[in-house]
Amino acid sequence: MSEEFEHAQEHLEHSTHGKGHTRAALVIAIMAAALALMEFAAKDAQTNYLTNHIGASDTWAQYQAKSVRRTVLTSEAELLQSLPSATEPAVKQRIADALANAARMRSEPGADGMEQLAEKAHTQEHVRDHEMHRTHSLELASGGLQISIVLASISVLIELPVFMLAAGVLGSASVLYGLLTALSKM
Repeated sequence: MSEEFEHAQEHLEHSTHGKGHTRAALVIAIMAAALALMEFAAKDAQTNYLTNHIGASDTWAQYQAKSVRRTVLTSEAELLQSLPSATEPAVKQRIADALANAARMRSEPGADGMEQLAEKAHTQEHVRDHEMHRTHSLELASGGLQISIVLASISVLIELPVFMLAAGVLGSASVLYGLLTALSKM
């Protein structure tokens, strides 16, 4: 009878020990899946950052080109005004056209005047900066999940539940932080 009791107790210990490993494996698998999603979100934020960075740079280059054209047109008008023939109708028309084009370069509602380009570039820079912040925050959350996976793995190897508890707390905090960051709007 005592032999049967020892055998049953031994079977129970092995059964309980196996369930602990199964739970740990499940926790590790869930954290690994969360890590993969976090990394995907971080790459998406990084791509958005680069897209808006390039867009802002291109928009500022277009702004600078308009600025140069406006300066040339303004200089042309000033030069024509300084000529002795500035009062002739043809010269007056060229001066008026140059000044009108210079004004159009400055602001052209519904198009791409310098004022509109500056506004567009500032918007792109704002989005770019937000996406950079998201990228860094998601990478931080990913790092927390990686550490959590390591702690959970250690808890299985050395059979110390405090490591699994620490992994759960850190993993949960990292997932929450990552979700808040991933869902953040500007």
